[in-house]
Amino acid sequence: MNDWIEIVIYLLCFIASFYALSCVRFELFTRVKEVRKVQMLLLLLSIGLAYVVAQFILMLTIYH
Repeated sequence: MNDWIEIVIYLLCFIASFYALSCVRFELFTRVKEVRKVQMLLLLLSIGLAYVVAQFILMLTIYH
């Protein structure tokens, strides 16, 4: 049961971080003309942020 809760928390954090980072216009900060590279940056940043936030949430709960 704890594994399912952790997976749900990770997925919810990923969705929230992807939603939050999608409002940042990374193409203004980068010199890359290819959209795929900027999308990959967004995906990787979302995964990293989701991992950190999920670890923080799990550490504060009894599921750690």
